[in-house]
Amino acid sequence: MEGQSDRSARFESYLEKLSSAVRRKNRQAPLRAYCTGLLIPGDRKSMEPMAARLDPSRVQAMHQSLQNFVSQAAWDDEAVLRAAREHAVPVMEAHGPIEAWLVDDTGYPKQGKHSVGVSRQYCGMLGKTMNCQAAVTLSVANEWASLPVAHRLYLPEKWASDAARREKVGVPVEVKFQTKWEISLDQLSRMKEAKVPGGTVLADAAYGDVLAFREGVTKLDRTYVVGIRKGTAAWGPGKGPVPPPGYSGRGRPSKRVRRDKSHQPESVLKLALALPLDAWREVSWREGTQGQMSSRFARLRVRPAHGDERRTEPNPEEWLLVEWPESEPEPTKYWLSTLSETVDLVTLVRLAMLRWRIERDYEELKQEVGFAHFEGRGWRGFHHHAALSIAAYAFLVAERARLSPPGVPGEPPFEAAPVPRGFRPRGSAHPA
Repeated sequence: MEGQSDRSARFESYLEKLSSAVRRKNRQAPLRAYCTGLLIPGDRKSMEPMAARLDPSRVQAMHQSLQNFVSQAAWDDEAVLRAAREHAVPVMEAHGPIEAWLVDDTGYPKQGKHSVGVSRQYCGMLGKTMNCQAAVTLSVANEWASLPVAHRLYLPEKWASDAARREKVGVPVEVKFQTKWEISLDQLSRMKEAKVPGGTVLADAAYGDVLAFREGVTKLDRTYVVGIRKGTAAWGPGKGPVPPPGYSGRGRPSKRVRRDKSHQPESVLKLALALPLDAWREVSWREGTQGQMSSRFARLRVRPAHGDERRTEPNPEEWLLVEWPESEPEPTKYWLSTLSETVDLVTLVRLAMLRWRIERDYEELKQEVGFAHFEGRGWRGFHHHAALSIAAYAFLVAERARLSPPGVPGEPPFEAAPVPRGFRPRGSAHPA
């Protein structure tokens, strides 16, 4: 049976790949140390506690080495992310092809106001609006595993237009204000250009309700299953905007489709409530911790109505997928999808529900690998720490995918390390 020594050998080989991504030899030792520190058991994965676990006899020197490497050194975090995905994705694919690209964003609560990009905004980690940073991510996923392959800080418009604040935290000149969905389209485009294995794009309603995002995904030749809100307007089966009127011989001929008072689209909630009882089916999609996960779903062909008054022809038909648990007074979730008209309901539901994996990734990245523990304020350090956290996580993903069936390894990749007697990180009221 494979043991700790085999895993350690693979980790050593993996570190060699990552080291080539940062190029200079003087950066390879701190890279090794940082990735190791992220994987050693410990409650806090910020630099000082990691330094104490990595080298108890030289905590200050190790801390300074990690600080310089992450916050100051000019290495390419994209190259590290590329090495990480090239290590993990082929192992994931041994259990099945990559089926989806998962689009999402995540928040990092912050106390102060000086860290790059921090502002009062919605923090998904805590489910409320508060002082935090937010980053947009893109993950690849199949039924067995998922892995973030792109990560970028969202820079609020107030930050993007403040030259003094930008300079203080080192925001690159080429970085301009972009909405989260615009950042996401850039990530999707880059991953397509890099020929990263991909499939259907999955996103929640914050992205799915943006017409320009859906159109951008389609222009990239990707299908999607994206969440929408219940008030989103659509034309029901067989319906659509009226064609432009015939030319009267005066002025410019009208070319755009139209609506009138008696001919309007309806909310997806209203369309769902109008469905007959036999349109709803119980569908199971995966085994959860409490048993088989299932709910009641219906689907119908609709034409999204947003923006169609600017078009010369109606929007193409798409699937509207609706979930309505029997215990609820009305439907609870809605999706639009450009999957084939012949796709079966079970496949449509299974792909829509595959987004659960990004939540699992965030949970493990933040709790196990220290994804949210970075304490620096700069742009470079923020992205370097994120890239190294994802690289460490990629090793865990690959190790789990080596199991059959894939799952959580029975033991961590490294044993807990001792820290100096009485060590307390600065600002901490208790030992690390």
